[in-house]
This record gives sequence, structure tokens and C-alpha cells, in this order.
Amino acid sequence: MVDIEAVHALRDALNAIGIRVADGVCMAQHTTFRIGGTAVLAAYPVTDREAEQTVCLCKQYGVACAVVGGGSNLLCADDGFCGCVIFTSELRNICVSGKQITAGAGAPLVSVVRAAQKASLAGLSFAYGIPGTVGGAVYMNAGAYGTEIGNLIESVCYYDIDQACTVTVSGEKCGFGYRESIFQDQSKVILSAVFLLTDGDQEAIRSEMEDHLFQRRQKQPLDFPSAGSAFKRAPGHYTAQLIDEAGLKGLTVGGAQVSEKHAGFIINRGGATAQDVRALMEQIQTVIWEKYRVRIEAEIRYLSDCALHF
Repeated sequence: MVDIEAVHALRDALNAIGIRVADGVCMAQHTTFRIGGTAVLAAYPVTDREAEQTVCLCKQYGVACAVVGGGSNLLCADDGFCGCVIFTSELRNICVSGKQITAGAGAPLVSVVRAAQKASLAGLSFAYGIPGTVGGAVYMNAGAYGTEIGNLIESVCYYDIDQACTVTVSGEKCGFGYRESIFQDQSKVILSAVFLLTDGDQEAIRSEMEDHLFQRRQKQPLDFPSAGSAFKRAPGHYTAQLIDEAGLKGLTVGGAQVSEKHAGFIINRGGATAQDVRALMEQIQTVIWEKYRVRIEAEIRYLSDCALHF
């Protein structure tokens, strides 16, 4: 149960230092799945310092918080979130210096790719069309076409909640693995990242970007709300292929459906609930285990599992 008095005290404290807040924010409007109930409180820090202050105040008042970027890999509960959602949308500065691009956690990934192309810097074109923000991409070590974000990270600046300080760590120490990073331990809030790229030809980079975007449009069900790939790649297997071969394309629970265009996607055909999505994912996991003895792990993150509880 949410402590309403604590939430009100938090809201007043954030207002007192000039951090914008809002009551009763519908999370369905802030996720690409278009699913989710109401968050009790939302905060919109515009600087790294404000982001740090927001987390500290949540901890001080004992109010759970969750940091959300583009909401592109997120499933929110139907009954909402009993805490404060910290949106990084204002932390979107992008700075190009030589072969480095420094981008705030809330910067859209596609904007960083465009900035790299404009500066004739190669290496990021694979990410063109990937929804979400820099913070989310670093958190999940997003990847496509055999390349991952972690391969291009020079350093990451984050706020360490346990130590109450800002830390900059090199890319080598970020613990990047397949859809993994050290930032998933729930005590680190990503503030910005530095990408180290290579010199390239502006038009050649543009062509690569357009080709990747074309492939996404051809293969992925972009005409329906989704959270991207629903499951991680199982070792030695292509999960979407397993789901397809198991005859699960089109399988539906409520408004949630396994895409008939790409079996790796669960789409919201209209009115899907978080409960629908979770039930459908469980059915898929059960069938794949029974048929192939392969355990597949969810790639979609559930908001309550990502939240910080004090």
C-alpha cells in the first residue's frame, strides 16, 4: 500500500526545490506498449543534479521510485505504480567532440544516431530505428545486427544511490553482456554516456541507417504497439524461430497477440492489459519448454521489478 502522506510530503519537497511534478500520470501514455495504470506521482528533472535530488528525496521519504526513459521495453501493471516515476525526458543534451558523443540518459537513441551521421562518425547506424533512450539502451545493452551499444561506450556517468555520489565508469567496467549491464542491480541511476565512434563517410552512414530502418519496417510489426522483442535469445537458438516453429504465431490472450509478422514480438491489438501480456508470455514459455526443453527468458521489463524500494 502506498503511504499517501509520504507521497504528498515528497511532492511538496520536490516542488520546494523547483522540480516539476505531476499527480496521477497514466503510464499507458508513456510506454510503447500503450499499457499500464496510473503512477501516483511523476517527476521531471531537467539536470543531473535534479535527478539525483529526486532519487534522494524518494529515499528520504520512503517512496518507491522507478526511472523511465522512452518506455520502449517496459510493461506497467494495470493497477499502476504506487510510487514516483522519474522521467528522464528532459536529460536529452547531445554534444559531439571529435570522435566522442556525450548524450544524456533521456536523449532519444535515434537522435544520437542522427548526430553521429551529421558529424561523419560511424558505428551507430545499426541502432537507427531502435526506440527508447540512451539510458535504456545502456541499461539493457541494446543491440541489433550483431552489434551492441556496449561495444561503443567509452564511459557512463551514474548516480550511486548506496554511496550517495556521482560516479563515472569506463565502458570496460560496465559489465556489458547480452542484454546485461551493472546498472541492472537497481542501485545505479544512469545520467549520461559517452560514445566513442570512428571516422566515416556521411552518405555511406546515411545509407546504412536507411537500410536498417527499411529492414525493421519490413520485418517488424511497427503498425501495432509493442515493447520490441518479448524474449531474449536462448543460447544456441533463435527464440522467434522456436516460437514460429511451435505454431504460436497469432496466439492471443485478450488484446495481446504473438505477432503474425514476427514471432518474437507480442503486440497490443487494442485494449490489451498487462495481465494479458504476462499470461501470453507464460503460455509461450511453457510451450517452448514442453516442445524443445528450452527455457526462454523475458526481455521485456516489468516496472515493479525495476523499481527502487526504500
